[in-house]
Amino acid sequence: MNASVTRLTALGRAELTLLGRNKNNLFIALLMPLLMIFVLRSSITQMGSDELPMGAAGATLVGGTGLVLILVVYMGLVSAYVARREELVLKRLRTGEATDREILAGAALPSAAIALAQCAVLAVGGIAVLDVAAPERPDLLLVGLLAGVPLLAGLAAATTALTRNVESAGLTTLPFFLVSAMGSGMMVPAEVLPDAVADVCALLPLSGIMEFVRAGWFGVDDSGDLLTAALTTLAWGAVTVFAVQRWFRWEPRR
Repeated sequence: MNASVTRLTALGRAELTLLGRNKNNLFIALLMPLLMIFVLRSSITQMGSDELPMGAAGATLVGGTGLVLILVVYMGLVSAYVARREELVLKRLRTGEATDREILAGAALPSAAIALAQCAVLAVGGIAVLDVAAPERPDLLLVGLLAGVPLLAGLAAATTALTRNVESAGLTTLPFFLVSAMGSGMMVPAEVLPDAVADVCALLPLSGIMEFVRAGWFGVDDSGDLLTAALTTLAWGAVTVFAVQRWFRWEPRR
């Protein structure tokens, strides 16, 4: 166990160094979430109060949390994994002691840490600046965050199978970003969607995570919703693990 932790720490430190040298990935990780949250706040304030039972500030916090996760963890990691693959870094790492899971997890550590830190800053800022009450169920909020990070990391690894190079990462990640932002309650609150559409959107990969985030901030109205959210998240987690094992490439296509 100690050896595994040591390897993960070393891989994470190396990836953090590489992240700091890549201006594009650094922008996505640090500044893009802030810009998107500003856009989100502007669009939400134009909605009527009857469409926002959580209030504009609450909807901004919930949606902003999801945006941070998807931008920093998912989109950032697709670029990182593809870059390391094309540079043959992943192939070389597999010749060492680290297991495949340790290599992927180690590369994801900096993005995960940055995302969680930004979510914490967003939460503190929401309480202090937006005058939102502290989370009613911080345990559920933490569960949502800790479940969202590995799920998105796995989805990022799976998406690399469709991504030939770093330049195309913006295109291959865009569909998932748009579907999640519009259907999982980030840019468009779930309460605004028609019932039939909302039922379908509840089955999207990030919908379960967002349900835990909402419940963490504003409490649980129906425990059945959380059970559905948990099952949906577990199901997508299983699909993601299968997809990574089946299609993830450790070296460039030749």
